Amino acid sequence: MTIKSLFRRKSLTAAMESSEHEHSLAKNLSVIDLTSFGIAAIIGAGIFSTIGKASADGGAAVMFLFVFTAIACGFSAMCYAEFASIVPVSGSAYTYSYTTFGELVAWIIGWDLIMEYAVGNIVVAISWSDYFTTLLRGVQISLPAWLCTDFFSASDTYAEVSKLLANGQTLAQLTTKQIEGYEAWQQAPVLFGNLRLILDFPALMIVIAITYLVYIGIKESKTASNLLVLFKLVVIALVIAIGAFYVQPQNWSPFAPNGITGVLKGVSAVFFAYIGFDAISTTAEECKNPKKDLPIAMFASLAICTVLYIFISLILTGMVSYTELAVGDPLAYVFGRVGLTFIEGIIAFSAVIAMASVLLVFQMGQPRIWMTMSRDGLLPKKFAQIHPKYKTPAFSTIVTGFVVGVPALFANLTLVTDLTSIGTLFAFMAVCGGVLVMQNTASMKNLAREGRFKVPYINSRFIVPLFLLSVIFGLYAYDSKIITNFFAYESWDTFKDKIPLFFFWVAALLVTYQAIEKQLSLIPVLGLLANLYLMTTLGFYNWLGFGIWLAAGLIIYFSYSYHHSRLNK
Repeated sequence: MTIKSLFRRKSLTAAMESSEHEHSLAKNLSVIDLTSFGIAAIIGAGIFSTIGKASADGGAAVMFLFVFTAIACGFSAMCYAEFASIVPVSGSAYTYSYTTFGELVAWIIGWDLIMEYAVGNIVVAISWSDYFTTLLRGVQISLPAWLCTDFFSASDTYAEVSKLLANGQTLAQLTTKQIEGYEAWQQAPVLFGNLRLILDFPALMIVIAITYLVYIGIKESKTASNLLVLFKLVVIALVIAIGAFYVQPQNWSPFAPNGITGVLKGVSAVFFAYIGFDAISTTAEECKNPKKDLPIAMFASLAICTVLYIFISLILTGMVSYTELAVGDPLAYVFGRVGLTFIEGIIAFSAVIAMASVLLVFQMGQPRIWMTMSRDGLLPKKFAQIHPKYKTPAFSTIVTGFVVGVPALFANLTLVTDLTSIGTLFAFMAVCGGVLVMQNTASMKNLAREGRFKVPYINSRFIVPLFLLSVIFGLYAYDSKIITNFFAYESWDTFKDKIPLFFFWVAALLVTYQAIEKQLSLIPVLGLLANLYLMTTLGFYNWLGFGIWLAAGLIIYFSYSYHHSRLNK
């Protein structure tokens, strides 16, 4: 094993031959289907759930978070589009990294994508279960509480409620969630000792149903996705049209109650949704015309979803005070608040549909990444197995169902949204960096000429330094304490969350030096810096968890993948 062998690159010819000859997937997707997949992945938990907390933190100014996110994603989307037009095979950022950075970086990105999709799918499945059980209660159907929650949540809630009851409170004084958790523990079948049968059965059922749909074919999956997305867009248009009549402009004051800090608190919620770009690129081998259609679909889905997010955020913060929006179902809440209960019911139903469509796209993406890594020898050959009839990655799809479905039964994951977001941003960074490597490496310029879409070249030599200086002076002018507080380290609690930001500024200075020295292309540089900065807002412990996951991946790589790699042979 040598340092050079860790960064051996996969040629474009090898990538194309692997997809065309060894393992063939059915080509059924048009540009409309791809755009539909992007919308399905982006408009889900973000617009029906987490946008409420983001609006509560940022007020009406949260709309600027979506603008900033769209710009950052736009830079990344251009880089994704260039790679997709050059390397139209499954694998997404993993494949793009393999052809530019080499095998070790590609493995890190692939391992990151496994976490990104798997954890994201678990979150979506659990969220879907919450909406589904709420919808059932709305039509007077109630499942046993112990079949609709996880063991750890029920255990913690039971202990909490028991203390409250011992202190004189009554059940009538508790929240619905507390009562449900308490009843789940009380009513659950006792297996032995203090171990009780408590599981999130609806979460498992939706994972099984979606996994089966993905297993039997891309054609069936695209039909289901298109119908779900159409219904979802109609409901959102209805929400915007009706909600506009109930907007009270005074609710938009103060416009940014918690300043820039409050607006940026919603980053994890937003980027949790924007994984849709990566999901589109995983279906490259099943596109009829990937070099043309993939870039169009990426930009179209980004534009449509960004506009919808901005309108919805303005409707939410205009109908009620931003202080009321820290709820799990903000769209349904605001319409119930103004007395439109029939709209509230429609939104609850559409949320169930939206979550299902998100899970469908994510469950399609995960097995195709595993399949591509298996083709390269980095995972066992079984993961590349294609079903002879359905032409789908059969084994990988089934494994994905187990990896998502079993934890969804029992998981109590409160930080997974942030963990998924940090994985998404890391993948976006890798793709932006890959374009820079491809454009500035003599041996790879021929690869760049293969694509039909090119990231427009703008010389960053002067723009990037001026941009960073303007940001620093702008922050100082806005609040001089922002700069001084950065260097104030009173305790570990105040220091730990500044570590990622310190890392960002070091990286920003290095990138700026390279931009001046090598006259790098502006758009990939801005994409790299924007995604890295957004990663710093996710906190120290998310970085720590992400680092532990990558460390586990490196152990697997050096013990198995390096030795079984096709390039090693």
